[in-house]
Amino acid sequence: MTANAKKYQIDMTEGAILPKIFLFTIPLICSNFLQLLFNAADVIVCGRFAGKESLAAVGSTGPIINLLTNLVVGISIGANVIAAKNFGAKNHKELSQTVHTSILISLICGVALTFIGILLAEPLLILTGSPQDVLPHATTYLRFYFLGITSTVIFNFGSSLLRATGDTRRPLFYLFGAGFVNVLFNLLFVIVFKWGVAGVAIATSISQTIAATCVLITLIKEKGPIHLNLKNLHIHQPILIQIFKTGLPAGIQGMLFSISNVVIQWGVNSFDNTNIVAGNSASQNLEGFVWMAMNSYSQTSLCITSQNYGASNASRIKKGTILSELCVIFTGLILGLSAAFFAKPLVSIYQENPDVVAAGVQRLQIITASYFLCGMMDTMVGALRGIGYSILPMIVSLIGVCGLRILLIATIFQIPEYHNCLILYFSYPISWLLTVIAHIFCFIICYNKIKPTLVKVQSSLAI
Repeated sequence: MTANAKKYQIDMTEGAILPKIFLFTIPLICSNFLQLLFNAADVIVCGRFAGKESLAAVGSTGPIINLLTNLVVGISIGANVIAAKNFGAKNHKELSQTVHTSILISLICGVALTFIGILLAEPLLILTGSPQDVLPHATTYLRFYFLGITSTVIFNFGSSLLRATGDTRRPLFYLFGAGFVNVLFNLLFVIVFKWGVAGVAIATSISQTIAATCVLITLIKEKGPIHLNLKNLHIHQPILIQIFKTGLPAGIQGMLFSISNVVIQWGVNSFDNTNIVAGNSASQNLEGFVWMAMNSYSQTSLCITSQNYGASNASRIKKGTILSELCVIFTGLILGLSAAFFAKPLVSIYQENPDVVAAGVQRLQIITASYFLCGMMDTMVGALRGIGYSILPMIVSLIGVCGLRILLIATIFQIPEYHNCLILYFSYPISWLLTVIAHIFCFIICYNKIKPTLVKVQSSLAI
């Protein structure tokens, strides 16, 4: 492995954990923010230069995009776990097989998603009750967006492989360049060419293709076990089984979250008010920045536990999980309360219509102030996946998050006096609180179950 590659990697199996958490997480947060800027640029340009219908169209597609892509994103998490485990165990042969299997999977999944997204765009929008004045714009945006989805999938898989070795900096560099290109093309396609929502979708696809190409080139140039040789792309069946064993439950969990969010979007659309839909869209986009910070700690927790699970180091798994939780609580409170306090000027960036702003502020203040609970939940899920438990957090999340939200909308929300946005928005913090409590108990049980086996392996190695 080259010295250049090593300087980007972080070995979580030795040394002080807290500095490595920050070294790993800060570039990851920045990377996730840049990815969100792709969509934020879309939403802002549409809201400012193409009207509130275009703003509502782009924002309302988020739950559907997540619904169709989260299964694949979950599989990339499986690749991350297996690669990190092999990296921690210094198993270079299986790490190389994981790289080649993962990249081929990403190509296959990306092409499949392209066809599925284009074909199902309009039916899914109709199913979620998209308003008639928004439907044509939203359908156009979705179809152009999914034309470039393969690049997005390849970037996610490639980045997950780099993150498995502790490298979160190089994906950040690539996203910075791609994000700059995205903003330029957004302005060109919408303001100059007047392409509307199609223009912003095309700009996003171009920028994601640039980022994906950079990640592939990085893997190809690597000299160590994460080196990618395109001629050796092959599905290694044992690796595939391991990836899917971890990744499919994660993907299904993501899809279930998306289904619950689609149901929430249906609830918002049920008011048949473009101002509410547009305000909701602006708030969702802003919430994404807080959520990405929360989700970054989940990936940090996953990396710490995966690498140390591979290295059979039980004490670092426990310590890394506790420190990750403390960090995500602090970050969530700072970012969430700041977003809630500055809600009005933040939403006004997207649209100046006072009714749109009022609708956006209402949602933003409720959700972001309690987002640290979501961060705690996601971080605990990452820790559970890292020690080999992926089905359990899926089941807990299904019941605690998705089930509760859908139940609330199917019952209380249907009562006329409670048929309002407040009921929809408060379903988020309530479901997060109950689910994080359940996840903490699950982790304690699972950790105590694996700890004796890891200590036994470590003692055997010491002899």
